[in-house]
Amino acid sequence: MPDESERPDWGAYNYKSGLKIDEKVLVALVKASEVYKKDCDTIYKNYGLTFSQYNALRVLHNSKDGQNSVTIASKIMLVSGPNMTGVAKRLEKNGFILRKHDSKDERITILEITPKGRQVIRNIQTAHDENIGNYLRSFSEEGKKRLLGDLKQLYSNSPLKK
Repeated sequence: MPDESERPDWGAYNYKSGLKIDEKVLVALVKASEVYKKDCDTIYKNYGLTFSQYNALRVLHNSKDGQNSVTIASKIMLVSGPNMTGVAKRLEKNGFILRKHDSKDERITILEITPKGRQVIRNIQTAHDENIGNYLRSFSEEGKKRLLGDLKQLYSNSPLKK
């Protein structure tokens, strides 16, 4: 985090945040998330993917047999079913996944990562890992574990999670 000398002079913008510490913490979390997503988008764009498309491929890559239902994938990604359907259509159009109906229940759509999808995940991995490393380079392993625990605790406090 930048020290005081590196922070913008909000007075120069005729702005005073007026936020209490609780809200400042959550706003900082959202800002960190948005900056991270933009950095990732720069990497994924080189492979014809968006952040959401990469995330969907990652979920499928880590799912048993490279497959999962639209419903489960959307829950893992924390996106709506219709949003997931749009992401899946674009991934299928580009040959990264296959969409098929569950043999036991035609109402369920199964997504399956293709060899092309697995290859793009492998191709992105080094740049992706370096990007993550840039964000966490000043944290010790213990600091990362503590931060992860704090973020999980924050997430578990959400009224939407209950």
